[in-house]
Amino acid sequence: MIPVRRAERARRRQRLGGVAVHAAAYAAALLGAGPFLWSMITAVKLNRDLYDPAHSPLWFNAPPTADHLAYLWRHTAFPTFAWNTLWIGAAVVVATLLLATPAGYALARLRRPWAGRLGMAIFLCYLVPPSVLFLPLSRLVAAVGLQDSDWALVLVYPTLTVPVSVWLMMGFFSAIPLQVEEQALVDGCTRFAAFRRVALPLAVPGVVAVVVLSFVLCASEYLYAIAFVSPTAGKVVSTGIPTELIRGDLFYWQSLQGAVVLVAVPVAVVFNLLLKRFVAGFTAGAVTVG
Repeated sequence: MIPVRRAERARRRQRLGGVAVHAAAYAAALLGAGPFLWSMITAVKLNRDLYDPAHSPLWFNAPPTADHLAYLWRHTAFPTFAWNTLWIGAAVVVATLLLATPAGYALARLRRPWAGRLGMAIFLCYLVPPSVLFLPLSRLVAAVGLQDSDWALVLVYPTLTVPVSVWLMMGFFSAIPLQVEEQALVDGCTRFAAFRRVALPLAVPGVVAVVVLSFVLCASEYLYAIAFVSPTAGKVVSTGIPTELIRGDLFYWQSLQGAVVLVAVPVAVVFNLLLKRFVAGFTAGAVTVG
């Protein structure tokens, strides 16, 4: 009887532990989603509902309205900001992949004692604050004649994305067994063919991680975007929304939060679709390279 009771108590503790873990997870998810839920509710609130301090910010005391979203879409340059963010992010992602993928592969396969230290030095470039790089980059932008041009951001954003992407791809290629590529070389492939046909397909999760990380870094960057591009037609979401919808002491709160929702939802959907590959890429990229 005693072993049976002990087993029952162990199962009871296990069930209680599972309930506690799930409760903590749901509480953390709700806490994390709280600001986004507030943004969704605020975006469709009437002014008299939003500005009444007696009304709950997380509930509707008056019927919701889509007027503020319509104002955002029709009477501001939000579609232009969104398009600029999309194409600039895509261009930077392509440039980052073209630079970081072969660099990471070369550092991972270099049989030299300094290869790991060189990879670490490249990653340390990512830790340099943008405020330190601002002055030399502004001279570079002026020298090539890209002041107030969207292409200025395409030029400077790789300084943020390439170092961390090289380090990530370096760790991922290091996790791929070298024997796989050696077999391809024995079968007659050149080094480039082995990279293209063998290593690169196996590195797809790392490539996905680089794509997501690079685009998020570009979309959330503010300092370079506000400093190098001032025309409204060239602004991105991170600078266009606060500068166009905050006018002195007048805040278009509903439209501001509507912009947050319209930008965050597509990114969250794409991120969720690529989540498994993204986690796999970062996990493999965490491998220490000697």
